[in-house]
Amino acid sequence: MRQAGQGQPIKGMRPWYRLTARAVGAGIAVMLLSAPVAAQWLAPEAQSGWSEKPLAVARRHMVAAASPLAAEAGREMLRQGGSAVDAAIATQLVLGLVEPQSSGLGGGAFLVHWDAGTGALQTYDGRETAPAAAKPDRFLVKGRPMPFGAAVKSPLSIGVPGTVRLLEHAHRRHGKLDWAALFAPAIRLAEAGFPVSPRLHRLLAASGAGSFDAGGRAYFFDGSGAAWPVGHRLANPAFARTLRRIAAEGATAFYSGVIADEIVAAALAEASAGSLTRGDLSGYAVVERPALCVNYRGHQVCSMGPPSSGAHTIGQALRLLEPFNLGSAPTAAMAPAPLHLMGEALKLAFADRNWYLADPAFAPIPGGLLAAEYIAERRRLMSPHRPMTQAYPGRPPGSESQALAPDETSEASGTSHISIIDGAGSAVAMTTTIEAGFGSGRWAAGFLLNNELTDFSFRPSRDGRPIANRIEPGKRPRSSMAPTIVLAPDGRPLLVTGSAGGARIIAYVLKTVVAVVDWKLDASSALALPNFGFRGPDFELEQPSVGGIRGLWHSSGALGVVSTALNLKPHGQSFHFDVLTSGTHLIVRRADGSLEAAADPRREGVALGD
Repeated sequence: MRQAGQGQPIKGMRPWYRLTARAVGAGIAVMLLSAPVAAQWLAPEAQSGWSEKPLAVARRHMVAAASPLAAEAGREMLRQGGSAVDAAIATQLVLGLVEPQSSGLGGGAFLVHWDAGTGALQTYDGRETAPAAAKPDRFLVKGRPMPFGAAVKSPLSIGVPGTVRLLEHAHRRHGKLDWAALFAPAIRLAEAGFPVSPRLHRLLAASGAGSFDAGGRAYFFDGSGAAWPVGHRLANPAFARTLRRIAAEGATAFYSGVIADEIVAAALAEASAGSLTRGDLSGYAVVERPALCVNYRGHQVCSMGPPSSGAHTIGQALRLLEPFNLGSAPTAAMAPAPLHLMGEALKLAFADRNWYLADPAFAPIPGGLLAAEYIAERRRLMSPHRPMTQAYPGRPPGSESQALAPDETSEASGTSHISIIDGAGSAVAMTTTIEAGFGSGRWAAGFLLNNELTDFSFRPSRDGRPIANRIEPGKRPRSSMAPTIVLAPDGRPLLVTGSAGGARIIAYVLKTVVAVVDWKLDASSALALPNFGFRGPDFELEQPSVGGIRGLWHSSGALGVVSTALNLKPHGQSFHFDVLTSGTHLIVRRADGSLEAAADPRREGVALGD
């Protein structure tokens, strides 16, 4: 097989617990008994419990989101005759208040929209951008990358927020209700206060007051530095004032004036280290991009192209898998042969993702990444019985003139996802983020600022060759967010989905598509399947929490993980057991027109419809 440059295996996180298949039987009991307390905090957004989520069924419209209060705000707009975009805006504004660890006005988002009237798919890129003063050595100290944790909470990590401009842009294209009306639920909650949820309390307590600047500490913690307890009514008058300004004046009120001044002041808090300016804010623009779709078993799986890596990586994996029989009934779910093949497909897709994908305005994307001949060439590296020892990037058509270096990007996972189908049948899948849990920890005008620039490679080059995802002025960092709409053979949405979870989003969405299209599971059962995937070097399996952590029991149980691992033993896989805290929200349209939906049981979301 042709390889890119000198080639390097895909880069993976160091596993906290790694077992070869030969050691599974002897070692897994030790892992399950000893690991959960330590392992749960490795992800920037840790686990906070498992809650069984019933299957929601509706006829008119549906919204699935990460907070009951946010989902209710979206349904309120749908009941008023609002569009899917109207509902998404109201939902997002409430999420920024009640789930501030994951998304908000200070971050960015991608939105995929399907229009029931025209059948048109469109994607909207509201990804954050690097300030104009950003230089390739931004995260280097004496030529070496600074520690990732230090960069996350530094003003250096703050990108130009895109969410507010995206919401306004999408509303102008697809909104039905008045712009100001969409802000009413969030303003009510910000002024009256909302009860601190168990998840918010747990993540605040884990992060600690020292992870925030003075404004953030004063809002999220009491005078002694303790996180506000569960049920504490937390009001945010500063957020309400910000929302009122944007509701009255539009997105311009966010990107100029008093709010912009507060953003710049927070970003420049340490000797102008952040370099974010008023000019960066006023110059921000949303980019409309065509949806990137691949055919999978007669369905069109459509998601967000670069700077997101979601559509390409999921698309490559699905095209690699299509000739294989993954099973066609619920009894095939989590069977060892399909899991092995899905892991191998992800292994190859991530190798190409890490090498080639970045902001297309700065790094041209090879046109042949999804070409049939190239996919067939890559598929020949997959064995139904044994794993690849290493996965190298290939040489797709269009990459011949590129001389890139291996990627060195790390990626955190503070993110949320919204899935909506409105009364007209139009659909929105929107994934929204401030990057790591609670973003940069910098507080401005009632919200937290992102730390999105840590999604760039800290090194700009290696051995004289550039890294595609290096930092450059005005560039959008590569993302794994994958808001996805799957069109059935009749051309209408079958699935509206997406997830939180950093680079693991890709595997979570792949699992969801296969669970519904191949395994014929309902929405709730699909999301309750144990998470799995492959980013390298090991096959990842979701570790259920057992013993000593009240409220964190995983319904699949320890024996389910033991069974899965042992069943994969004949395939020779090495395993990385970890807390795979997804945040997947899924709507499925059935043949009779009914809508079924579910929220991820690993978080606090719900699905609501009429």
